[in-house]
This record gives sequence, C-alpha cells and structure tokens, in this order.
Amino acid sequence: MDIVDQLRRIEKNATREFLAAKSIDSIEQLRVRYLGKKGELIAILRGLKNLPAEKKREIGGQANRLKASFEEIIEQKRDEFSRAVPGRLTIDYTLPGHPYRHGHRHLVTLVMDQIVGIFQRMGFEIADGPDIETDYYNFGALNFPPDHPARDEQDTFYVEDDYILRTHTSGVQVREFEKRTPPVKIIAPGRVFRHEAVNARSYCVFHQLEGFYVDTDVSFADLKGVLEAFCYEFFGEGVKLRYRPSFFPFTEPSAEIDIRCFLCGGQGCPLCKHEGWLEILGAGMIDPSVFDAVNYDNEKYTGYAFGMGVERIALLKYQVNDIRLLYENDIRFIRQFR
Repeated sequence: MDIVDQLRRIEKNATREFLAAKSIDSIEQLRVRYLGKKGELIAILRGLKNLPAEKKREIGGQANRLKASFEEIIEQKRDEFSRAVPGRLTIDYTLPGHPYRHGHRHLVTLVMDQIVGIFQRMGFEIADGPDIETDYYNFGALNFPPDHPARDEQDTFYVEDDYILRTHTSGVQVREFEKRTPPVKIIAPGRVFRHEAVNARSYCVFHQLEGFYVDTDVSFADLKGVLEAFCYEFFGEGVKLRYRPSFFPFTEPSAEIDIRCFLCGGQGCPLCKHEGWLEILGAGMIDPSVFDAVNYDNEKYTGYAFGMGVERIALLKYQVNDIRLLYENDIRFIRQFR
C-alpha cells in the first residue's frame, strides 16, 4: 500500500473513531494512536525525508492538513465531554471575570477613625505614647495613691521593675503637659492592657481614647458641650444623655456619661442590663495635683479630661453582643462592617 492509500485509510478510520468516541479517555487513546510519538500519521510525516522533493510536498501537505483536522476534532470532543462531566471545570473565556474582594478597615479601626475625626473637627490634636509605660506616668503623676487597687498585679501587667503595660492612655496627658504650655487640647488614642478575665463584655487588650483640654477659665460646662456634641454626631441627634457622679483619682469633680439604650428605648433589655441606660465614657475636671506634678499653675489654669473604650462604643453602636468577636478574625463577622 502506497503512502496516499495509507493517508486515505487513516483519514477514514480515524474520523469515524473520533466521532464515535464516548469519553475523554477514549479520545486520548485515539490521539496517542494517530498523533502520538509513535502514531500512524506522525510516522508518515517523519518518513517524508526519504521521498523525492515533488512527492514530499504533495504528501506533506495532505498529512499536515489531516493532522490539523484531527487536532480540531480532539479539542471539540474534549470540550464537549468536559461540559458533560459533573464537577469538571469548564472555562468560558467570553464571560466576565470574577471580581476581587476589596479589603476594608476592621470594625475597631473604623470606629476609632470616626471618633478621632469628630474630635479633630472640634480642634483637638492627636498625641501618642508608649505601650510600655512607667509607674510614674501611668499612676503616680495621675494622683493614684500607692495602695490603689489598680496598681495590684491582679489588675495590671507588670513587665519588670517599674515598667508596666499601660492600663489607659492617660499617661499621654502627663507627657504632653511636660512638653507644652497651655493652651493644650489633645486626644490620645491607643491600645491599652488590663489583667482582666476574658468574657463577652471584657478583654485583656482593648483600645481607648483619652481627651484633655487645659487653658484659663475652662469649666465643666465646656466639657459637657464637647461631650454632647460628640454624642449627637456619633450616635445621632435624638440620643438622650445623663451624667452620674463618679470618682477618678485624676479628676475632681468626676462623672460618668450614659446614653439612653437605643435597643429598648429605656424600657430595659439584656444589652443595658435592664437599666435603660448604657455607660459610654468617664470624664471630669483635671485634679490640681496633676497640674502640680507637671508644674502648671493650678490657680491660673483649669482643664478637663475624658476617656472612652473604643470597643465598648463599637459594641453599643453596632449592637454586637460579644467583644471576643472583634478579635477572632472570623471573616464572616468582619465583612459585615465597612
């Protein structure tokens, strides 16, 4: 049988077998039989070198056209079987691509940025301090007596000697007072640490924002104006506030500020512990003893300070019932807040 007859036989048999194939495996077997390294059609193409030039062009052209036809049939059959097999990936290049998910700020960062932005618009500067603080800046200069319970190892993480993990950002207040002369109007956002049991309402690491303003003739009325402006902008114009007398070593007089529970409207619910009110921050007029520690004239200057837990604010505003959700990095939870 001459080469032309071989090509006719291969074309007839292979075309019938390719079209009758019922699976990808059978297509692959036929591909190897005809187009593999030792395939029948490939053998003819390799033998072209032994033919005369005119015969080589004629036979070579027919063999290459037949090879291209087989490759096209194989591709079509593979695509057909891929769509028919459950679970097998088929790509339609004409369809639009899948969009990438864009990252966004964590809920704690989102709330911190909102709070900072409000106070910046009221003229407060931003200051920062170290996470590892000395006993003096964290307690001593802020009028904490030596036997105050907050100094106990059950409440505070001690690093070594006189160094601790700061329990509040109030130490930034003292550091800034040492560097500046009034007027001083600053907020100090940052991470703080408390030796507390981890549960739904408390965590050993959280974020706090401290604010303070010192100048001549600063009054409690100024403090109330700033805090009410913040609450109205952050929680909404209709929010109801109340002030409760309290005690902090570094402020006198001191108060805690509550807002009417927005979940139950003051009727009482698990979120507000059935009291109708939610505590959001503490505040007061800076104690003169703090001014004495930084050499401010307490007869000339007065000032106020306030502090709030960012996680607590976030939990209240977005009605999250467990602080631990903020730190578990569950992507299903994180994606809910943008």
